[in-house]
Amino acid sequence: MGAHATSGIERVGAVAAIMLLSGCAHHPPPAQFSTAAPFSRTFTGSGDVVCWSVKRALLSQGYMLDHPGEAGVLTGSREAQPSPKLNVTTRLQTTCADNRNGTSIVFVTAMREENKLQKMKQTTSMGVGPATLTMPAGSARVLGTVRRETIKNPDFYNQFFTLVQSYSDQERVSQGSRPGDADRPARLSSESPPNSDRP
Repeated sequence: MGAHATSGIERVGAVAAIMLLSGCAHHPPPAQFSTAAPFSRTFTGSGDVVCWSVKRALLSQGYMLDHPGEAGVLTGSREAQPSPKLNVTTRLQTTCADNRNGTSIVFVTAMREENKLQKMKQTTSMGVGPATLTMPAGSARVLGTVRRETIKNPDFYNQFFTLVQSYSDQERVSQGSRPGDADRPARLSSESPPNSDRP
């Protein structure tokens, strides 16, 4: 009786394990790449206009820009201290490129890093060779990283892109209001050629 009961329990356990494995097989891991990711946006305008608007957007929000090592790439950071023992750093890296069709694309990635003031024990060593003793020597407060992650909230990037769009619109209006060379032939053709009344 006991042997049959044990055999039945083993069969039930085996069936449960098979069902669990088959269930896991039907749930693939989440996709790591998606066209719906919030890290890029296409704007109407040349690369000069759009890339300059990206730089203005970063500077207007208090980001300190590093010297770019590559054309079209900007890296900026901003510090915040929400509490006496917590320091938060937000870093942005943007890449801007002209699509050569009247539009430009902007890529941006933001990372948030939290550093907290922590107590670290200090030790001192006394002696020579095998006779060395390690003894506590008090403690010190140091700033240590407790969290670091890429910001994935679409609202964060939408706010940034909205600001870039605003500066891009301003730049296009400003360029359109300047006296350009396009209307110069019309002005010249409406004027009488110099010395036209001479024989």
